[in-house]
Amino acid sequence: MNNFTITAFADEIAGDLDLQIKGLKENGISHIEVRGINGTNVSELTVDQAAMYKTILHENGIKVSSIGSPIGKITIEEPFEAHLALFKHVLDLAVIFESPFVRMFSFFIPEGKEADAYHEAVVARWRQFLAIAADYPQITLLHENEKDIYGDTPERCLKLLTELNSPQVKAAFDPANFVQCDVAVYPHAYELLKEYIGYMHIKDARFADHKVTPAGLGDGKVALVLKALVSAGFEGFASLEPHLSIFDGFADLEKAGTSIAAAEGDADKSDGEKLFTVASEALKKILVETMGQEWK
Repeated sequence: MNNFTITAFADEIAGDLDLQIKGLKENGISHIEVRGINGTNVSELTVDQAAMYKTILHENGIKVSSIGSPIGKITIEEPFEAHLALFKHVLDLAVIFESPFVRMFSFFIPEGKEADAYHEAVVARWRQFLAIAADYPQITLLHENEKDIYGDTPERCLKLLTELNSPQVKAAFDPANFVQCDVAVYPHAYELLKEYIGYMHIKDARFADHKVTPAGLGDGKVALVLKALVSAGFEGFASLEPHLSIFDGFADLEKAGTSIAAAEGDADKSDGEKLFTVASEALKKILVETMGQEWK
């Protein structure tokens, strides 16, 4: 069984593209979700830079699963014209990278204001996104649930996706982000959004302190979500977005040899390389050992 193609935010390994590629290969991953390359956010790349980096990725057998853009990560009350132009540029970059997806958000809500009061404004802006994206039918827009944006709860995510009612918009489902909003991921968030899930972000978190953990070590019910997706016939990307720091229990994992310490030479690796491998091994444990999936 191979319902999931593994991809990753490799800028969490290192800023340098060569190190990103090295880390992906060492973990058996052949796709990347492009967010930052050599210290530059993907949205700020020039067309020429994107073409150059695409060539490097291609030469190393790495394909792009998604553009991890910051589109929609402004407050809903900020001027929109320049941001809309940036969105068009991101779509042009996605074409160069041959990316089937662009990750996006639904705008930060001003502190102290009710998110529901901005529903119509959010929908109106997303309709403008879709009007531009109509000229890029090969690209699907992914709405990621993110803390403090309009679509931070599954109810508002569903309301937005239902009203947009477009096959060109899907959900990038992020369990950790729901946990950090004190939302029950499974079955609650999953059941509400299952028809719209087009892409998975793999990270976990704890309700107690909202700290991000490797998949399976938090309260995000990552394994149950992945199993439910398999039962529903999902075939698509599972994107590692570790967001890890040297967390409680990290040393124990090293000593136990359950993750990063299993490979020789890890002592010479950076924290980013080590933590990325922790995240990769945690997902592999769920997919391969628990679910009988192939790692691809």
